[in-house]
Amino acid sequence: MLGFAGFMGILKIVLMALAAFGLFDAAFRREDAFRAADKQNKVFWLIILGIALVVSYLFSLLSILPIAGAVASIVYLVDVRPALRQVGGGRGWGRRGGSSSDGPYGPYNGGR
Repeated sequence: MLGFAGFMGILKIVLMALAAFGLFDAAFRREDAFRAADKQNKVFWLIILGIALVVSYLFSLLSILPIAGAVASIVYLVDVRPALRQVGGGRGWGRRGGSSSDGPYGPYNGGR
């Protein structure tokens, strides 16, 4: 039984991390990106992912609530997040490409 309890503990931590990542990602996305991607709204996803995080912390994994929270987190990460990145041009807190010296019209070259 000790091995099963350890596995369930690790699984609980993974589900909490999944919900926390989705919650922080949604918190740093722009509200208009949710509307443009036609994926509910930002407040809806913040509430759902917040509840998923709390439920995965409070309840045992053998109940239905953490499973529902895991499904909500997976839906956000697999469906909503890619749509938001596509609409927002990949910008957000996990921005890729470009440089810190890029301005609104391209890279800043120091006046050269």
